Amino acid sequence: MKSLDTIMLYLKRQASNPLRYVWEQFWLFLFGWIPTVVGIGLRAIVYRLMLRMDGMAAIENGVRLRFASNIRLGQRVYLDQNVYVHACPNGVSIGDDTIVMQGSILHVYNFRGMAQSAIRIGKNSLIGEYNVIRGQGGVTIGDRVYTSPFVQIVSVNHVFDDPNRPFIDQGITAEGIIIEDDVWIGSGAVITDGVRVGKGAVVAGGAVVTKDVEPHTIVGGVPAKVIRTITGEKTTGDRVIYHL
Repeated sequence: MKSLDTIMLYLKRQASNPLRYVWEQFWLFLFGWIPTVVGIGLRAIVYRLMLRMDGMAAIENGVRLRFASNIRLGQRVYLDQNVYVHACPNGVSIGDDTIVMQGSILHVYNFRGMAQSAIRIGKNSLIGEYNVIRGQGGVTIGDRVYTSPFVQIVSVNHVFDDPNRPFIDQGITAEGIIIEDDVWIGSGAVITDGVRVGKGAVVAGGAVVTKDVEPHTIVGGVPAKVIRTITGEKTTGDRVIYHL
């Protein structure tokens, strides 16, 4: 019985029900490995049977999809090799002409039944290589947002106020993260739960953002602080910190 419970728990965390798991794994097994443009073309047609596509999406081989029925891809979305999208309700939505680069993880991970859990990415955005986006508290990313490699956007935090209890027994906070349009986030930056990054802002490489970032502001450091405001004047001295 314990083994059966373990199997059922695994299935519960992979798809909306066991039959749906078999259905999604069937198509992934048949077509998920096929390389080159041949595989991309086949997946653009066949994957419509298990996820929602607004148009033709390009999905490379080796892309892992879980809770595929909760994934929506806009027109001309590109998912590079080894991308992992885990879209337990309320799912993952990726807007038109957005690119998700190799090895990135988009994980809603809503096993606590939180109503706000989701990942929403706008149009013409780029999620860089090996990014991690965790959507327990809800992550909303706007249009024309570029993230560099190894960025982490994590909308959840553990409570650890009581020294006499393990932190795993103290619950979590999941306030959500909003990244507005035209934001550039440098390599290795971390955006923590409860943060809003304003339109046109720049986050320097390696920064840890723990507070809201005003529009058209450059921030950097640990924790991130304002470096300067973008005013339209041409500057070159701080270019190196962005690490795109």
